[in-house]
Amino acid sequence: MRAVTVHGAGDLRVDERPAPEPGEGQVVLAVEWGGICGSDIAYWRHGRSGTAVLRDPLVLGHEIAGRVVRVGPGVSGVEEGLPVTVHPAELVGDGRMPERLAGRTNLYPRVRYFGSAAFHPHTDGGFSEFRAVRAEQLRPLPDGVGTREGALAEPLAVALHAVSRAGDVTGRDVTVNGAGPIGSLVAAALKHAGAGRVTVADIDAASLAVAGAMGADELRDVSRGEPLPEDAEIVIEASGAPGALGAVLRSTARGGTVVQVGNLPGTEAAAVLGDLVTREIVWKGSYRFVDEIDGALTAMAEGLDVGPLMTHTFPLDRAEEAMRVAADPASGSSKVMLRFGPPDHPVLPGKGTL
Repeated sequence: MRAVTVHGAGDLRVDERPAPEPGEGQVVLAVEWGGICGSDIAYWRHGRSGTAVLRDPLVLGHEIAGRVVRVGPGVSGVEEGLPVTVHPAELVGDGRMPERLAGRTNLYPRVRYFGSAAFHPHTDGGFSEFRAVRAEQLRPLPDGVGTREGALAEPLAVALHAVSRAGDVTGRDVTVNGAGPIGSLVAAALKHAGAGRVTVADIDAASLAVAGAMGADELRDVSRGEPLPEDAEIVIEASGAPGALGAVLRSTARGGTVVQVGNLPGTEAAAVLGDLVTREIVWKGSYRFVDEIDGALTAMAEGLDVGPLMTHTFPLDRAEEAMRVAADPASGSSKVMLRFGPPDHPVLPGKGTL
C-alpha cells in the first residue's frame, strides 16, 4: 500500500509499505478521505509539532474516514463494508484519572494519537490506503453522512468541545477570533448549539468567506481596520496568535469568558494580558475533545454542513502539493482533503474491492 510519510523537515514522501493485518480486537480500514491539519503541516515543515520531535519516519493524518475491509479476531458487531470515521486517541496505561478530572480523558497525561511523534516508537496516522484500527476507536457514519464529510468529524469535535467549554451559548452573542478551519467549525458549532449572533474576525478575506458560508452572522476583517465587537460576553479565540490576545481581552466584557482553542506556541511570546486581571475575565483552555466526535456525527446528520470548509481536494500521489496549498496563506485554502479512494481504490490482498 501507499502511505504519506514525513521523513524530516521538508521531506515528504509517498512510500510503499506492507498492507496491515488486523490484530486481536482490530479491524482494517480502506481509507477513503483524509483532512490535512496544522500538525501535519508542522511535521512536514519543521520536523516537529509542539514538543513532539520526529526521530523516525511518520505516517501523517488523524482526520480520516473509510470502510472496514477486514475484521480481526475478538471483534464482534462490525461488518465488512461499514463506513466509519476514527477517534484517533488511545490512552496508554490504566486510564485512571483523579476525581476532579473524572471523564475528561482528553487531559489524561499519556495518549497515543494518530500521526503523532509524541511517543517513540511514533504513532502512525491514517494517511495510507489501509490502516489497522482498534475496534473501539471506530465511529460508524450515520445515514446521510459520507466518508468525505465523516473525515472532518475529528476537527468538528474539537470545535464542539470548545463551545462546550464556553457554557450555555443558547441565544447569546459570541465572537470568534480566527477564521481558519477550527474557527469556521466553531462558528458552525455555535449556530448548531443555538447561539444568537456569531461574529467572526480574521485578517484574511478568503478565510472569512468560508466562515460566512459556515454560518457566521457577521464578519470583521481586522486587516482593514475593522475592530472586534465590544463587550462580548463570550469570545472563542481560535487564531493561536499571541499578538491577538490583547485585542481579544480588551473586546471581552467585564466578567466575560474567553475560550482558548487556538493552539498557542510552546515558547515564550509577547502578549498584552493586563485586561485579564482588570476585567476579571475567565480564560479557559480547550484541548482536543472527549467524546464529542459522536456529537459531531450527530450534528452532521442533523444538517450541519461542513462542505464549505473543504476548499481543495488532491489525490494521494499529489500529497506534497496538497500540503503546500494547505500551508500557503495566499492559496485561499481552508480544509485541504486527500482522496485515497474509491473509485480506483486498490484491492487488499486476499479481498475483493468494495
